[in-house]
This record gives sequence, C-alpha cells and structure tokens, in this order.
Amino acid sequence: MKILIKNGHVVDPVTKTDAVKDVLIVDSKIERVADEIAAKGDEEVIDAKGLILAPGLMDAHVHFRDPGFTAKEDIHTGAKAAAKGGVTRVVMMANTNPHIDNFDTLKYVLDKGRETGIKVLTCANVTMGMKGKEIVDMEGLADAGAAGFTDDGVPIMDEKILYEALIRAKKLNLPVALHEEDPMFVKQAGVNMGKVSEKLGYGGSSRSAEDIMVARDCVLALDTGAPLCIQHISSKNSVEIVRTFKKLGADIHAEATPHHFTLTEDAVLKYGTNARMNPPVRTEEDRQKVIEGIVDGTIDMIVTDHAPHTKEEKSKPMAQAPSGITGLETSLALGIKSLVQPGHISLMKLIELMSTNPALFYRLKPSSIKEGADADLVIFGENEEWTVKEEEFASKASNSPFIDWVLPGKIHYTICDGKAVYKA
Repeated sequence: MKILIKNGHVVDPVTKTDAVKDVLIVDSKIERVADEIAAKGDEEVIDAKGLILAPGLMDAHVHFRDPGFTAKEDIHTGAKAAAKGGVTRVVMMANTNPHIDNFDTLKYVLDKGRETGIKVLTCANVTMGMKGKEIVDMEGLADAGAAGFTDDGVPIMDEKILYEALIRAKKLNLPVALHEEDPMFVKQAGVNMGKVSEKLGYGGSSRSAEDIMVARDCVLALDTGAPLCIQHISSKNSVEIVRTFKKLGADIHAEATPHHFTLTEDAVLKYGTNARMNPPVRTEEDRQKVIEGIVDGTIDMIVTDHAPHTKEEKSKPMAQAPSGITGLETSLALGIKSLVQPGHISLMKLIELMSTNPALFYRLKPSSIKEGADADLVIFGENEEWTVKEEEFASKASNSPFIDWVLPGKIHYTICDGKAVYKA
C-alpha cells in the first residue's frame, strides 16, 4: 500500500522542517521525503498543494466514556472524532465505570483501542476507585501498558497518598496528571465564581480552588522529582505558580484547553450548560495569562479534555447538568484561531504543543515527517474556513459552545499508520 503526498507544506517541529515537500508512504511507514518524488502509477496520489502537512496530533486528555457511559461516547466513536480532528494518538482518562484501577479494565480499553484506526493509550488511576485512600498497583499496571496515572475528575486530597504515588511514579519514569480543584472553594461547579455566577445566582468555583492545589502539588513535584502535569489550567495565579516551580527545577508540566484560551465566563450567559466545565472558563485576564503561559513555555501541552455528554444531560438546569464539552473536532481550528492568527505563536509552535510535547511527556516517540517514521499525518488548510455543524460531529455528542462558529484549519486528511482514517 503506497500513498504519495505531493506539494504539501511540511511543518514538523521534530525535524524543524518548514518547506514544501513530497512524502512517500509505503505500508505504515514514511519511506521518502524529498523536494520532488515522481509518481510511478502504483500509489494513491494526494495533491496537498496549498495545504499544511504536519505530524499527526496527540491529545493527551480525552474521555471516551468506555466502559460504563457509552451513551455519551465509546472508544470507536471517540477514535472517529479524534481522526476527524487530525488526532492520531490519544490518552484516555481513567474515570470510567469500572475505573481503570485494575488489569481487566485496562486490558479491555487497550484491546478495544487496537480495533480503531488510531492509537489509543490510557492512564490508569492513581487510587482505587478514585477515592483517594489506597494507591493502585502502579508497577503492575505500568507493566500491563498504562501510559501514566491520573484520578482526573477529582482531586487527590490526601497529600501523603499523593506523595507516595509520586515517589513510585518517579521510579517507574511515568507521569502523573492531576485535576486541581479543592472542593472547599467550590460552591457550585462549572462556572467561575465572579460576575457571571453572581448574575445567575449560582455559587460558582473560585480560582482559589485551583491555586491551592497547584501550589501544594508543585511543592510535592519539586520534592520527589516526579514528572507531573497540572491538567486543564485555568487560573492566572496557577500559571504563575507553575512558572515559578519550573524555574526551581521541578519536572512539572501544564495543559491548556482550547476553551480556556478562547472563551471567558461570559460564554456561560450565551451558551448555557455547553459552557459549563470543570475547571470553569474564567475572566479575560485569566484567559490572557493562559495565553502568556503558552507563549513562554510555562504551559507546554494543548489538550481538549474531550468530555462528551448526551443532549438530555446538557438540557438540564445549570446546577444539575454535567460539566465538560466535546473538543476533539475543533481543537486544531481553535488553536489556529486563538493563538496563531492573532500572532501569539507560530503554526510550528502549535504543532509542537499539540503533537510533540504530549508524546514526550508520556515517554513516547513524537510523530515526525521523516524517513522511517510511522506514517501518522494530518493535512489541513491553515486559513481555510469551515463551519462547525451540530449534525456533523463524528462524536456521539455535540455538547459544544462552538456550534455554528466559522473556524480556520479545515482538515482534509488524517493518516495513521499509512491508512487514511479521515478524509473530508
């Protein structure tokens, strides 16, 4: 099986290539990259003239709801949504039912992931049942294929438990990713505690809920030397805390989501429960500080926190509706719209944040457009506009505040292991 991609503008942070190239794929590998490769007639030819050819994206924070909540999403539909978004590799979170705190559930997820067209990895939990009381068999789960450890969805409140888990993670050389919200400072989840929550008569979630946990866990990361990720960072103060501890030498990293660098708390007034998320979108000052963190490298990964829910669930009143939005199919586009087009970062930097850095954090070889590499690629029009349509989501869910937005970055092809897993 051969695919010849002609005239694509290669943007690859690994090889630092920023030039028009031809790329020949044979079976699952990139066989040749050159200024010009002549077609021989036995390959599928894709003319990528005027389009960007980049390494496949990696989303290191997705919820595929499988097992246990498959009315929202399952591994197959989640993988289709990823492919439509240019994503060839994902890391699932472990708040499924049953939780990924045992070998059987881990095996189920990894086996089912192999049936999809993309590469599905998963974290295991840090604690049994995400209850924060007993650490899982980290060593055994690591041997069985867990990519890292997280109790995403809830914070780990017992610092003794977390400290021990970080020591073990350091020995395993596997990362821990943390959801940072102290419930003491959350009156009602999903909406920033401020002018909008006051207008709605809704308690809201203070940025202090995030700041306190981030400060504590940065200290623990510095002390243990463990690789630690602050998930979906939203607070201006937390960005500064992470910046400080990076300077102190902690192996600490931070994620930002497209909704946190694109929206503010005012989105809740316009989009209702489709803008309810944990942590919430906050003020314009917070949004700008998140962008500053991306620009200076304090925040080194862009992820979606893809959190599908049914329409019925999201139709409930704010206090009863679940938090989270579906994000895989709009993430690249929002990165271009909110970060590249305003001049905050280059497209090369965006691909680094959405492909290279997440792979490095999870101890994986980053996707790259070079000879011998896995043929994991995305082809898109950087400034080519498209409209987000509710009925066109590949995900089971359409809980997005970005429906009907006109966005740049139309994706034409996603190729994983030499096979086109999405074609516009």
